[in-house]
Amino acid sequence: MTVEKSRRFFDRRLLGIAGLALVFGIVAGVGVLYVTERGSGNAVAAACPLDEAFAAAVDDNATGEVAAVRALDEPFDATTIAFKDESGKDISIADFSGKSLLVNIWATWCVPCRAEMPALDALERQEGGADFAVVPISVDMGDIDKPKKFYAETNLQSLPLYHDGSLATFNDLKSKGVTLGLPVSLIVGPDGCAKGVITGPAEWASPDAIRLIEAVKREGSAGA
Repeated sequence: MTVEKSRRFFDRRLLGIAGLALVFGIVAGVGVLYVTERGSGNAVAAACPLDEAFAAAVDDNATGEVAAVRALDEPFDATTIAFKDESGKDISIADFSGKSLLVNIWATWCVPCRAEMPALDALERQEGGADFAVVPISVDMGDIDKPKKFYAETNLQSLPLYHDGSLATFNDLKSKGVTLGLPVSLIVGPDGCAKGVITGPAEWASPDAIRLIEAVKREGSAGA
């Protein structure tokens, strides 16, 4: 082999080694990004870790009329769910800090939603107080007139009237895979974390529902 041929062969070897190093460097870089992304996700999820005692209180008491209620495997922060009160004031789940909640997403055009509202009214009348509240959020598009008229026609007296005319609340829950339709109800702990869910209506004035809510209230007070 001549000196010139030897030099070209050596140059090709160097290029090959450099190329492999570049490939491995890119792969290594991707690995670092992947780990970083996973770390970031875990940090967010840690805000609402699984509360096994609360989950057991939900699952153990979800029977009969509320058998479809289930504890969430991955609780999430519900404090940013935002809406307006009857006067038009901005409010969010964060304003209920320290209470266990049943957050019900409904609309006047949803027949099952309409059917369960009197039972929710009765639940709030019996169980509502310093440690628990029913938070019904209408997602009727536009202004509050339709849900307000429905309240009057149905003689709902204990339930507060909350409204999100943008559908943002429903779309957020849909994007999380929590629900595909209405009604949907979340069980939220005093820490603002959504820990249980039911998609579809339930008989919230039944003894089964009262037993579930009282178990949730006890567990919420114990963990506060």
